[in-house]
Amino acid sequence: MNTSTDVPAELNFVKAGLLEPLPADFQLLIIGGGYSGKRLAAEVQRRGGKVLITKRQHQNADFQLLFNSETGELPPLEALAGTTHLLSTAPPELSGTDPCLRCLGPLLQELPLRWVGYLSSTGVYGDSQGRWVDEQTAPNEPLQARSAARLACERAWADQGLPLQIFRLPGIYGPGRNPLAALSRGLGRLVHKPGQVFGRIHVDDIVGALLHCIALAPAQRPALLNVIDNLPAPSSNTWSYAAHLLGCELPAFQSYASIEAELSPMAKSFWQENRRVSNRLLCVELAYQLRYPTYREGLRACFNEEGFLNPHQLD
Repeated sequence: MNTSTDVPAELNFVKAGLLEPLPADFQLLIIGGGYSGKRLAAEVQRRGGKVLITKRQHQNADFQLLFNSETGELPPLEALAGTTHLLSTAPPELSGTDPCLRCLGPLLQELPLRWVGYLSSTGVYGDSQGRWVDEQTAPNEPLQARSAARLACERAWADQGLPLQIFRLPGIYGPGRNPLAALSRGLGRLVHKPGQVFGRIHVDDIVGALLHCIALAPAQRPALLNVIDNLPAPSSNTWSYAAHLLGCELPAFQSYASIEAELSPMAKSFWQENRRVSNRLLCVELAYQLRYPTYREGLRACFNEEGFLNPHQLD
C-alpha cells in the first residue's frame, strides 16, 4: 500500500494550509490542554484566531476555562458563546465513556459549530501482523482495553449529529517528547523485536493536518482520517538516529525476548501489536504535505528547536 511519497512536489507546508487566513469569526474550543492541544492553540493564536482551552485546574489565563469531568466543574455556556470550531483531545474515562460528551454533550448542541475534531488512536485497528491498514480497514479484534475505549468514544461522537472528523493518531513526538533528552543524560533503552514497526507523527503535523482540514470545504472533509508519517520503523531506528544527531553512544542493544518478562503489562501491550498505517487519504487525496515525512526530519527539527549541541560541531 502506498503512502504519501507521490505527493506533487509543488505542494509545500504553507500551501497545505497552516498559513491560510482564519475566518474573521473563527473561535476554537479545545477540550484538553495537553501536548497537542497547547501546540494547536499557540499556532491559532499566532495567526490571530481566538482560542478557548479547558484545563482541569484553574490557571490565570484569559483563554483558559475550567473543566473537570471528575469533580463536575464545567465551563458556563456564556463563556463558550460564539464557538465555531471544537477539538476534543480528552482520552476516554476508566469506564470507557467520553468525558466531554458525558459532561458537555447537551451544551455542545447549543453552539454554532461548523467543525468538530476528535483525536483518537491508530490502536483501534488492532494487530495486523505488520500489514498495511487504512481508513477502510475494520478493527482487528480483540483490541487492547484502551483501544476498545477509543473506538467506543469514536462511535459516541459519531452519534451526536455534529460536523465531525475523527483523527486517528499513532505515537506523538516533538520538542520535549523524543529520545534526545534521555540519550543526552546517558539514559534510554535500545530494544529490538524482529519485524516490529511503530507509526509516529510530529506534533506540528497534527497541528498542520487539523488546520488543513478546517480550511477544506465541508464536503471535502472525510469523517475518518489517519494522521501519520510516511515511515513505519522499529523504535531502535529512532534511538539510533537521535544518537547520531547528538554524536553520542547508544545504550546497549537488547532483544525484546530478553526483557519481555520484566516489562509491565502496559509496556508489554505496546509490543503486542504490529501494523503499518497508510496516510494516503491525508497526503495524496487531501493534498496535505507533511512537514516531517519521517522521524529523521522530525528529530532534526527537535534537535534544533531544543538547542542540543553535537560535540562534532565544535571541531
